[in-house]
Amino acid sequence: MDKLRDAAWRVRAFFRRDAVLAIALVCAAASCAAVPPDAQYATYVDWRTIGLLFSLMVATSGLAAAGVLSRACRALVRACKSGGVLIAALVALTFFSSMVVTNDVALVAFVPLALAALREAGLVRRLAFAVVCMTIAANAGSMLTPIGNPQNIYVLSVSGMAPGELVAAMAPYSALAFGLLAAAIGVSEVRDRKRFKHVSAQVADVNPSISERSLAARDIAPWMLLILVCLLCVARIVPVSVAVAAALVLAFAFNKTALRHVDYALLLTFAAFFIFVGNVARVEMVRDAVASLVDGRALLAGAAASQVISNVPAAILLSGFTADWPALLVGVNIGGLGTLVASMASLISYKQLAVAYPELKGYYLRMFLGINFAFLAALFVLAFMLS
Repeated sequence: MDKLRDAAWRVRAFFRRDAVLAIALVCAAASCAAVPPDAQYATYVDWRTIGLLFSLMVATSGLAAAGVLSRACRALVRACKSGGVLIAALVALTFFSSMVVTNDVALVAFVPLALAALREAGLVRRLAFAVVCMTIAANAGSMLTPIGNPQNIYVLSVSGMAPGELVAAMAPYSALAFGLLAAAIGVSEVRDRKRFKHVSAQVADVNPSISERSLAARDIAPWMLLILVCLLCVARIVPVSVAVAAALVLAFAFNKTALRHVDYALLLTFAAFFIFVGNVARVEMVRDAVASLVDGRALLAGAAASQVISNVPAAILLSGFTADWPALLVGVNIGGLGTLVASMASLISYKQLAVAYPELKGYYLRMFLGINFAFLAALFVLAFMLS
């Protein structure tokens, strides 16, 4: 009985620690029961996507370990003279950096620095709003580029779309989200000044605990080279095997810890969903039912599915039932706004704030849902107008 109880606790802890991976594994296992393993399983996994994701994760881990992102953030913080400017700078930095280093890496790097900066500036009351805006910025900025997030990498890989087509398709949505963020920060700054007229936050002396060691070309060059190789892979100029080989060689040569910080759980989640989708596509009744729901509604289906299972699994699942790649791309990208699980990157910022300020969790969630769904509605209106 004790062993059974311990096993149950371990399963519960696993689901709580990485719910999406756990669900993916359960779905894959259930689909294997419906479609017993055979030779076709070898064709399920899109190794190009897996390899490109792995290589990009190694590159961003190397840059983060070198302190590139944190030093850039600190320089920006020191240049700010008020709370509103500080929040705007943090949001802008997250927005633009997520286009290159991915949305989750941007939030891992910048949210802790934002927490420290706003705390030392005496702006704890604005922490929840700042982190919500940074989370939206990461999801909105990353949707613009082929390497900004996993769903873009995957859709670009399976659809045959050119990188320029992806950028053109997502540019209006990314631009609108950036404009809305600027407006939201401006309104918040005006309201804050009216409520706290006696506060004049000077943040030029904010001192987050960041290493002061100088950066050498050796710290940066290998990882920028790897990002360049990944971009060439996205453009289909070099094969993905070159990117994977370059990631391994550079990691072993310059910083082995870059391999330890790769999100292997995300890669396994991809593989599990590939198996699930591959098997579902072979069950005629299920395939026809899902296809009928998605047919002509890829954008809506992508956004709706993202609210429940997150946008990366939604992209993998629905890709087997539609050839309307631009609509699916828009759906799973704007679908990253909304619920807390719509984008896994959103959970990163929530967990960081919840650990540092547990008393703010309820307030943060209410604000997160309100602002995110407002942004999602605005982007849906834009999608309707463009269609």
